[in-house]
Amino acid sequence: MFAIKLTLILLGALLYLVASGCWIFWIGPDLVFTGTTEALLYAFGGTCAWMLISFGLIVHIIKTARPASSLDKP
Repeated sequence: MFAIKLTLILLGALLYLVASGCWIFWIGPDLVFTGTTEALLYAFGGTCAWMLISFGLIVHIIKTARPASSLDKP
């Protein structure tokens, strides 16, 4: 069970890093350099989505690593 969990965590981390790298170094700049209004809106929306996903992932990692057990007990 530990090996499956570790494999899924590493696969998710690799997928996130590859997707982030593609967005930051390839897709995002290509949309900005295109310069049309539609492309700029897609770039803005994609960057917002990437930031929300990153923030949610960070919050999930922090909550998983340090659960609020001290708040649950009186």
